[in-house]
Amino acid sequence: MNDSRARIAVVGAGSVGCFIGGHLGEHADVCLIGRERVRRLIADHGMLLTDLDGGRLQLDERKVRFDTGMQALGDTSLVLVTVKSGDTAAAARQMASRIAPGAVVVSFQNGLRNVPTLREHLPHHIVLAGMVPFNVLHLGHGRLHRASSGTLMVGRDEKLRPFEPVFRAAGLALELRDDMREVQWGKLLLNLNNPINALSDLPLRDQLALRPYRRCLARVQREALRAMDAAGIRPARVTPLPARWMPWLLEAPDLVFRMLARRMLAIDPLARSSTWEDMAAGRSTEIDDLNGEVVRLAKAQGLTAPANARLIELVRAAEKGDRRVWHRMELWNALREAGR
Repeated sequence: MNDSRARIAVVGAGSVGCFIGGHLGEHADVCLIGRERVRRLIADHGMLLTDLDGGRLQLDERKVRFDTGMQALGDTSLVLVTVKSGDTAAAARQMASRIAPGAVVVSFQNGLRNVPTLREHLPHHIVLAGMVPFNVLHLGHGRLHRASSGTLMVGRDEKLRPFEPVFRAAGLALELRDDMREVQWGKLLLNLNNPINALSDLPLRDQLALRPYRRCLARVQREALRAMDAAGIRPARVTPLPARWMPWLLEAPDLVFRMLARRMLAIDPLARSSTWEDMAAGRSTEIDDLNGEVVRLAKAQGLTAPANARLIELVRAAEKGDRRVWHRMELWNALREAGR
């Protein structure tokens, strides 16, 4: 091991964790920590990391250090957490007895409650919120494809300074922010599309090309924005379009939407949401930490979020085996009638 290289661990190395960790591994000593099924996949195929800009990085199994236990944390000085939100508490408890003193922890997870959970179990460590704006799709045989654009964001802290050159060299430059709570709410507004995409069973670009699906997203975003207003939350701009303009753009006619959306976010034809990927693999989704967060916030403010609540019901049914495809007008009518 080269002692001059940064030591980084990725806890919960699935699609996003392996993509980020694989790129960082070219410039640092990186250990991926995850499930046995992922370890076997990498042992059989290595990793091929591709992206919508034409990037391609082939890593054979000898270049990827993968472990299934927290003992691999060792003396790593930066820990990136990418487990599903529902697994955060369990992962944090396991990390607590293994993580090196002084290690910095970054949560690159969906949802809003992961950082407090990590801090509760790791009270003597710096725990920072992070945000991954792009989605990564597993295409089989070890190929991980970044299918949308965006820059990694993380809370500003001096302890991150030694790692910034590593991320930059890996093509994953960090944008340091002082408003990560607002960034997380801004990202949540985008993630409210995850269940809509999963229920449509379409690639993201095809789903967003259809106005009734976009109107579904606009409806759940408006419920979220109303609850945020009542709570005094001002979501940050995480795309070129201000957060509060998104529902307007989504409801615009198809031609207007296509013209403006191209300037906002690059999405290639392969992109799908993480909720779609979880449902396709028969895994539990993060719906409770996405649309569920809106329902909870609305309730705390004496409001309701019936369209978000209805999406949760439909995803829960799909998790239990009802994998029907919701066509655009069916889903729009289901959300429009919710709460009547």
